[in-house]
Order: sequence, then structure tokens, then C-alpha cells
Amino acid sequence: MIKGTKRNIHQWLQSESLISNSLAIAVGCLTGLAIVLYDHALNSSENLFFGSIYGYPRYYVILLPALGGLIVGVLAHSLIKTRRYDIEEVIEATTLRGGRISPKNAFLEVLASIITIGSGGSAGKEAPVVLAGSGIGSSLARLFGIHGNRVSILLGCGAAGGIAASFNAPLAGVVFAVEVILGELEAKTFIPIVISAVFATLVANTVFGVRIIQASDYHLVSPLYESVLYLGLGICAGILAVILMRFLHVSHEYFDNLKISPVFKPAIGGLFVGMIGYFYPQIFGVGYDVIMDALSNELTLNLMLALVTLKIITFSFTLGSGGSGGSIVPALFTGAMLGGAYGIIVHGAFPTITAESGAYALVGMGAVLAGTSHAPLAAILILFELTRDYNLILPIMLACVMSNLVSSSLNPGSIFTEGLRKRGFNIRKGREIDIMESLLVKDAMKHEVQTVSENKSVKALIALMQSSRHAGFPVLGSDGRLCGIVTLKDLRDKVKHDDLEKDICEISTKELEVAYPDETLNAVLRRLAAKDIGRLPVVSRKDKRKLLGIITRSDIVKLYDKKVLDKMHQRTEEK
Repeated sequence: MIKGTKRNIHQWLQSESLISNSLAIAVGCLTGLAIVLYDHALNSSENLFFGSIYGYPRYYVILLPALGGLIVGVLAHSLIKTRRYDIEEVIEATTLRGGRISPKNAFLEVLASIITIGSGGSAGKEAPVVLAGSGIGSSLARLFGIHGNRVSILLGCGAAGGIAASFNAPLAGVVFAVEVILGELEAKTFIPIVISAVFATLVANTVFGVRIIQASDYHLVSPLYESVLYLGLGICAGILAVILMRFLHVSHEYFDNLKISPVFKPAIGGLFVGMIGYFYPQIFGVGYDVIMDALSNELTLNLMLALVTLKIITFSFTLGSGGSGGSIVPALFTGAMLGGAYGIIVHGAFPTITAESGAYALVGMGAVLAGTSHAPLAAILILFELTRDYNLILPIMLACVMSNLVSSSLNPGSIFTEGLRKRGFNIRKGREIDIMESLLVKDAMKHEVQTVSENKSVKALIALMQSSRHAGFPVLGSDGRLCGIVTLKDLRDKVKHDDLEKDICEISTKELEVAYPDETLNAVLRRLAAKDIGRLPVVSRKDKRKLLGIITRSDIVKLYDKKVLDKMHQRTEEK
């Protein structure tokens, strides 16, 4: 018994799940520590830039974002050199490059964001922290020689840990990694990401603690009538999200086409930000204080309307010119201003059936974020975990879903994938859709299939699984035609220790999910995910019992990876 226990412990210590979960703990702890260091560095940067002008004329603030932009331009031109890193890069690495990102470039981009935001650049801190977490995951994968899908999982762990630690929102971090970075949910992916998010949050809170956005206690005053008003806010938020995304990409295109040295472009963007910030200093930096003022009903209608427009402009100038930062907090900022202004108007028109404007500011935050990210569940959870306010969860859900519907119909790509789409990569649910729709089952299927007879015993099946290392086989009847499929799950669920002489036909699955040679890989992959299975027999459309081959999830992934590499190589040659 002692030998058996030791053997079981040894097998457990070598199991893939233990290794994955241990690495997830390491990624989470290191990411949480990185967020603590990032927050300290960002505070120091803000004190360095804005503290240094104490006693000088106020117009010096115009020059601070330009100075920060110049430093970032020199840093990017001399050290980063290649295309700049952000959440888009993490998605591309996960989807198209097997999870490979440069830890050096990730670190330099994080440093650039500290300078950009610290000097007054109008951006958020979540892209750098996602990049930091993903860089940690990629580095650990490289250190331990990890390859394949597990590298992408570690990147997802880092991204989840970054969001979780920076916003004190572990649930939102998990959903963000699944909705935005990986695009799909599987047990082997979900568990490590949850572990990483939890440990990142624990480390960040234990060492430093994250300031939560404080909101007053709001309720639905009139559930029926106010729900209609919140749906209206969701529509407005969806339209604003599209405006924000398009203005950002127009700004990118403008600065890309500007015929000056890339070193000076962030300084020019920073100068525009500084000139606007001279009159409206609320647009400088991250802007949590301004958001809380909107939630507390302390801003006027005219000011909030002005800040909606000016934040979009300064955010777009900051990132479009080459500054570094994220888009989540700017989306929350513009959403709070839009919602607050909307709330003042509807509360003035219907004072007896509406809450104060702060309630609408709170809902607007989530709605604009849902519209820009195309990740409504992540937006709902980020908002809930930031505010810890459950009273408005129903209007938040209504507005987020409506905003996402409006935004998705007007702009197919999210703020994280629009750049990839314009470069020819249509990313959805962690896959390049154009490739998945162009490839057929016959391109990836195996024609030589190992089968079992329905009259063979379970004992023979176990021996075959052990020798072949396959976890499932099509089952053929006495006439040599397909009659079912048998998998390791069938053995576990339907066979006891004294049932080894059972015939395979007694435990096999008769109601089959099948694939056809002329189906797209995208359709088959959706079916595999919906049924949580790993393989499908491929049959003729004319005769569903005529076995032509078999296709597995790994077959699809291998062909997809090959075609992605071919496409990227082709685009490189075209440049």
C-alpha cells in the first residue's frame, strides 16, 4: 500500500495539471508584484514631472506631456525599434504566434507608459499591466521550455493577473482573459487563469492595496421607466464607443503619415494634450479623481459634455502619436462623463422617476467599456468589482449589452482588434476567422483511421488505448460501417472493474456528432466546443454510416497554425 501511495504521489507530482497550476501561481505572484512596482513607479513619475514645476508659471504644464512624449520617442526609436506593444500585440501573439512575445520589448513598453502617463498623457494603465503579466508568462514558458497551447495559457494567466491586480478585480481579470485575449473557455485553460488572477490580487492587496472607485449608494427609483432610459443610455454609449475607436484610428493614421522623425511624434501629440490640459487639467493622466467626482454628482453638465469630447481627443493624440498606455480607463472616463450628462438631463426632465446623475455616470462607465472592448461580461464585472455596488447591476447589464450590440453592428472590430483587422487579420474568439472559414474538414482530417469492432471486449479496448495512446475510436458494426464512437470517458462512466468482458457496443455512444468533408473548420470547431468533445468522425453526406476519416481539435490547430505562419510570411514578403 505504501508503494502504491508513493507511486500515486510521484504520478501526481509529474501530472500536467500540477505543472500548469504551479506555473499559474508563479505567474500570478510575479504579476501582482510587478503591478505593485508599476504603481509605485507611476506615482514617482507623476511627482517628478508635476512636482518639478512647483513655483513656476502655470503654463509650464503645456510642456510636460511634450517632454514625456520626447523621452518616449527616443526610447522607442533607440531601444524598441520594432512595432510597439499593447493589448493588440498580446492578442496577436496568442492567436497568431503561439504565445511568443519579447519580454524585453514588453518591459520597455511598460517603462514608456510610466513616462507617458506620469507626464500627463491621457491614457490608462491596464494595457501596460496586461503586457507586464503576459511578458512574465512568456518568460516563464521560455525558461521551462514550454511549447504549444500551454504558452498561450500562460499569457492568459499573465493578462488575467494584470487586470485582477490593477483593478482589484479577480473575476473581471479571468473574464477579460477569456473574452479578449484567448477567445474561448476550456477547463484546462480556465483553472490556471483563475489561480493566477487570485494570487495576483492577493499579492497586490497584501503588499500595496488598490484604491477602489467609491460611488454613492444608488437604486432604481422606477424600475419600469428607468430601464427604458438606461437602454437609451446604452445606445448612446455604443455610438460614443464607435466614435472613440474611429477617432483613435484616424489619429494613428495621421501620425503614421506625418513626414517627420518618429522620435518627435509623441512630443507633438503631447503638446496638443498639454494645450488642452492647460484649460481642462481633468484630462491629464488616468483620471480616477474626475470619475469619482462624476459619480458623486459634483460636476456640471457643461463640464461633463466638454470632457467627453476632450478626453476622446487627448486619448487619441496620446496613443496615436506613439505614447504608451491603455484604453480601459479612458473608456470608463468618457462613459462616466456621458452617463453623468445624460443623467442630469433625464433627472431634470423626470425628477420623480429617476435617480441622480451619479447613477447614470456609473452605468455609462460600463456601457462605453463594453462598446469599445466588445466584451460586455468583462465590462460588467470590472464595474461591479471596482465599485462594489450591486444595486444597479440590472441597468448596468442592460446598458452594457445594448452598447455592445450597437457598437458591434457599427464597427466589427473592438478597440483591441481593430488594428489587426486593418492589417488583414480578422480575429474572433481566439482565431483568425478568414483562415478558419477558408479551410475545410478535408484539408485537416486523417484518412487512415484506427477503428474497433462493436463485438470486441472492453478489455481489448483498454489494451488498444494503452498501446495506441488514442483516447477514442470509431466503432464499426459487423457490416464494416460506422455505428458509434467509444472514448475514454465512456470507459470511466460506464465500466466497472468486473465488466471487462462487456462488448464495446454496450458502452459506445450511438447518437453521433459527425463532420462532413466540405464543412469549414470554423463550423467544426464550434461544434467541438459546444459538445465539449475532442474528435469527430468524418462521414459522407450521402451516407452517414460511411466512415471517411476522423478530425480532432489538434488536427485543426496544427493546420491553422501552419496557415497562419504562411499568411504572416506572405505579408512580410509583401512589405
